[in-house]
Amino acid sequence: MSGNQELPKGWVATSLATVGKLYCGQSPSVSEVNHSGEGTPYVTGPEMWDGSTLKVDKWTTNPKRQVPNGCIFITVKGAGVGKLFAGVACAIGRDVYAYEPAQELSRKFVEYSLRYNISQILRHAKGDIPGLSKDHILGHLTAFPPLNEQRRIVAKIEELFSDLDAGVAALKRAKANLKRYRAAVLKAAVEGKLTEEWRTKHPSQEPASALLARILKERRQKWEADQLAKFAAAGKEPPKNWRDKYVEPAAPDASVLMDLPDGWCWASVDQTSEVQGGIQKQPKRAPRANSFPFLRVANVHRNRLELDEVHRIELFGDELERLRLQPDDLLVVEGNGSKTEIGRSAIWKDEIENCVHQNHIIRVRFLAGSSRYLNAYWNSPTGNGRVMEQAASTSGLYTLSVTKVCSLPVPLAPIVEQQQIVAEVEDRLSLIASAETEIDHGLRRASRLRQSILKQAFEGKLIPQDPSDEPASVLIALIQNLGLPTGQGERTKAIAKKTKLKSKRKHL
Repeated sequence: MSGNQELPKGWVATSLATVGKLYCGQSPSVSEVNHSGEGTPYVTGPEMWDGSTLKVDKWTTNPKRQVPNGCIFITVKGAGVGKLFAGVACAIGRDVYAYEPAQELSRKFVEYSLRYNISQILRHAKGDIPGLSKDHILGHLTAFPPLNEQRRIVAKIEELFSDLDAGVAALKRAKANLKRYRAAVLKAAVEGKLTEEWRTKHPSQEPASALLARILKERRQKWEADQLAKFAAAGKEPPKNWRDKYVEPAAPDASVLMDLPDGWCWASVDQTSEVQGGIQKQPKRAPRANSFPFLRVANVHRNRLELDEVHRIELFGDELERLRLQPDDLLVVEGNGSKTEIGRSAIWKDEIENCVHQNHIIRVRFLAGSSRYLNAYWNSPTGNGRVMEQAASTSGLYTLSVTKVCSLPVPLAPIVEQQQIVAEVEDRLSLIASAETEIDHGLRRASRLRQSILKQAFEGKLIPQDPSDEPASVLIALIQNLGLPTGQGERTKAIAKKTKLKSKRKHL
């Protein structure tokens, strides 16, 4: 709570140390932890909380710190610092503390209060790996109303949160449906179903097989011209069999691939594109006299580029000429810590002049039509599935390479139909993106409203007060008088003893 906050009548501010006990987690050794149910349930962090239930999947044969049922768990270290979730009787690891409110309080009230106040408590978290200490939590001042009012506040919060939860669930279902619809649009596009009716009205167009043959012929002619230029520059006559050294790009095995519409054909990325790896960052490439903008994996996201922070790198010789990005280049991430993010792609639109890319990004320059068509295939369930298959290795790691990307099959549509597919896909995806934006706004509004409800609750403005309620100061005094013994049985005995003493005094 804020230090200058005026409390409603009957409320009192006190530290969490006054009204509860904090258990600090301790971790057993790795060899003493198992997933087979042997020993004591063991909780290590919020990853075991699904939003409503604690999913315990670890046990320990040497519980270092055990906590009773009814505690509120708080993550105190790492990226999840400040996460709160309902606890159970178990052992806790060092990244988790467990706060046990005095049984005279409403436990749910204390939990909601902590959720409301956690942002203030987190201001104490310091360091590169932020962490909360025992004193940060126990020293925090919290406002408590009378017990009956605590119960009424909890009931009202849960009523309002129930309505919010239903709305949020509906928004999330709608977002999931949009995700499925996006996948369905892309799948239909690259299988030719999206333009099925369009094809019946536009039958006369160059088939993809003719387009592919022309590209392959032009690529061979360019290679031959480049070789002749090299011989001429060296002052040499071309050898008799020099043309035999040309390596024809390998075609995919169409017999194991799905059937395509008339006029389409299967081709490999190698047949349809120029594929280029990037530059490895090394000390000798620290930017000096000949530095240029340099894209990293951090700049390439799925279907978008983030260019707020672009590094520079030193280039040598003809590297800029060979590696400079051109408009419509498809940029593919070859490796990532997350399996689902491997192979993510975005289209370069020449946002930065004379820009190159690192070796963990693969540049695909599509020669057989629109790179936006290739990108639609890349991000479709069909294309993404093939990327994942190709990225998998026997070691269980996932990574791509220039060779792997070159071997991927592409369902090649005629150029005119590619343009139609891109137009129809982008029209639909634009509508999906607008709908997702509205849903995200709704989810943010729900989050703000949730916080607003808590703010009103802990300022005493959510429900009317009852002047007949016993002031909270009496409740806090009782808790202080009883102390904070460990265990419900001991606590019950202490309460009974105090009640018995009061009864004797009345009869004296």
